[in-house]
Amino acid sequence: MTFQPTLDWHHGLMAERWAEFNTEAREAPFLLQEIARYGQPVLDLACGTGRILLPLLRAGVDADGCDISGDMLYHCRKRAAGEGFSLTLYQQPMHALDLPRRYKTIYLCNAFNLAGSRANGLETLRRCCAHLEDGGTLLLNIHAEYTSPEFWELWLKEKRQALPAPWPADGQRRYASDGSERVERFRTVDLDPLEQTFTRQVRLEKWVSGELVASEESTLRGSIYFKGELILMLQVAGFREITVRGDYTDQPATADSVELVFTAIK
Repeated sequence: MTFQPTLDWHHGLMAERWAEFNTEAREAPFLLQEIARYGQPVLDLACGTGRILLPLLRAGVDADGCDISGDMLYHCRKRAAGEGFSLTLYQQPMHALDLPRRYKTIYLCNAFNLAGSRANGLETLRRCCAHLEDGGTLLLNIHAEYTSPEFWELWLKEKRQALPAPWPADGQRRYASDGSERVERFRTVDLDPLEQTFTRQVRLEKWVSGELVASEESTLRGSIYFKGELILMLQVAGFREITVRGDYTDQPATADSVELVFTAIK
């Protein structure tokens, strides 16, 4: 199996952006319910800056974190220390997961499609299975791309021919807690419906007192998955009793579900 390098943008100013602005953890109540059902210890795979991990620690969950980005982990550790938590974090790509501990529950939120390739994704599932105790559970989600008209129309030839999209003239502007102004611009560079992959870019700026003090441009590559193929991948990776629920509820997924949440038992 040939693995591809992960192309991601979760470093530098983007890591600061996640730590500063992306702190809502709407998935936490569902995951706490599932952890109560399937057990601890828990691994937050692709934990980032601790968006979900910190609410779990506050609830008393025995949880570790792992992420490919040292910058994301830096902010995660800093935020945890600010709340008095001492936690174990690992810096590893998800498809090369090799930890000294085994878990009752592993969850992977909004990141499985960023493993780097389908080969990396399958190996990620295999590594998750190997890091679970017998009877342990993997929880992960994929976004149903067909529920987004803006994204779904890019599968059409005439829309793809207009890519790469131009950079927005005016980016989103927000003020961080340190008083600096942050500007962000996103664009789609490519979408390949045959390979089910996409490429996006971001430009980030940091302004202080009207002066540009930092700027970065980064590229992100992702894979697009559908329900049937992911079930097959989970089965090949060694999982059983696979169920799919919709939008972080206990209800089975439907064609209208935006988030497909997979539960797979080892």
